Amino acid sequence: MDLSAAYSTPLHTIKHPITTKSSTTKFTINKIYSYSSPPPSVTTSTTSQPTSLPTRTIPGSYGLPLLGPLADRLDYAWFQGSETFFKKRVEKNKSTVFRTNVPPSFPFFLVNPNVIAVLDVKSFAHMFDMELVDKRNVLVGDWMPSTKFTGDRRVCAYLDPSEPQHEQIKNFAMDTLKRSSTNWIPTITSLLDTMWDNIEPQLSSGPVSYLIPIQKFIFAFSSLCIAGADPANSPDIAENGYIRMDRWLAVQLLPTIPINMLQPLVEILLHSFAYPFFLVSGDYDKLYEFIENEGKEVVSRGQTEFNLSKEDTIHNLLFILGFNAFGGFSIFFLSLLNVLGTDKTGIQEKLRKEVREKAVSGLNFRSIQEMDLVNSFVYETLRLNPPVPLQYGRARKDFELSSHDSVFKVKKGELLCGFQSLVMKDPKVFDDPETFVAERFMGEKGKELLGYLYWSNGPQSGTPSVSNKQCAGKDFVTFTASLFLAHLFLRYDSVTIDGTSFSAVEKPKP
Repeated sequence: MDLSAAYSTPLHTIKHPITTKSSTTKFTINKIYSYSSPPPSVTTSTTSQPTSLPTRTIPGSYGLPLLGPLADRLDYAWFQGSETFFKKRVEKNKSTVFRTNVPPSFPFFLVNPNVIAVLDVKSFAHMFDMELVDKRNVLVGDWMPSTKFTGDRRVCAYLDPSEPQHEQIKNFAMDTLKRSSTNWIPTITSLLDTMWDNIEPQLSSGPVSYLIPIQKFIFAFSSLCIAGADPANSPDIAENGYIRMDRWLAVQLLPTIPINMLQPLVEILLHSFAYPFFLVSGDYDKLYEFIENEGKEVVSRGQTEFNLSKEDTIHNLLFILGFNAFGGFSIFFLSLLNVLGTDKTGIQEKLRKEVREKAVSGLNFRSIQEMDLVNSFVYETLRLNPPVPLQYGRARKDFELSSHDSVFKVKKGELLCGFQSLVMKDPKVFDDPETFVAERFMGEKGKELLGYLYWSNGPQSGTPSVSNKQCAGKDFVTFTASLFLAHLFLRYDSVTIDGTSFSAVEKPKP
């Protein structure tokens, strides 16, 4: 999971009413595996079909130098908020493709904030055609955090597939995930049992915040499953590892994170300049030392089997562990719990019924794959609350970009920007797009919709490969979320969630 705008969606904005529809048709989610000889690119029918649509000049404006980007930045981060920012410009330009500016910008960032927004599924799909776009250094837009945060090197997330080291590192990442798959279920279920065993006794005294327990769980299972490093072997990391990772992520991304409070102080103090690495250098050094000492087997394999240096291996492992896994799951699990907590339709009962029917012989890959409603619930959460709200790609050449109703000419070097949570509400693709429909991705029609579910730098039906930028752990992410829910509803009949706290759990009756 690529975390290009960590913690950028405030939890209180994740509000989607749930509706349910009956469905008896089933499908099986993608298997969890790695590819060494993949297809050349992630594409969908939205970019491959010929078009006879009218050609239109890209509408919108960048405004006056300095003032235009500053005005857009304030609208995006303060006056309107990110989603309203894009919605209003769609309405103003009568187009889902238009020119605008995105943060960071004036006064202390030497970047070009000009982008072409692509906000429908058809235009957004061009972002993942590697023949059309270059992904070099555009993880968070034209601005790139200092490489000091990643050991004075560009880790895989900042590399384009055309760069030789991208293949080395991505093959290493996919192989590491594949090798760890046998430990994934027992590791996660054991850690979840420990988490719930600690939470349960506290509930008699009142609601228990799940923020810290969830982050400790995520940090532990990510470290064990990805790096083979056990936090329990380091008292400092066991207690503070997740805090160190939070700080390392936050300081890098502060200029891009919308914070809907304490304005205008946030704009003046947090969004006007990049924060230096030395503020978290101690945290990063501790995390590096942890992987170096406890993840020796994985680090050695990176060197011997993939010809990476020890330093390249560790810094890329830390980025995958911190940015992609820990940061992404920290957002995603909060979204899952928020949807469960705000549901008024009885979805917990339906999930519990399916889990207990399918997990008669326990939780395993097959039983999780057969949980159609659980998997659909996870996909629908990703559709409305993608952990990575923004995707970027720079035009590799001049080309024609198609939306549902027009064709636009894009020039080489122009930066495309897609706001995923708005793209995933495209009414031409998704029925009732603003509403959470738990069964949306069930049945044959639901399976087809996976080709238009974007959250992982490509469609859910796509294949991660060395020649694209799709998340190497795409299928592990959805599987882990489904496993989290399955474990929850095997252990409890229901869970009561109030904001970011558990207030009660109901155990199965004897």
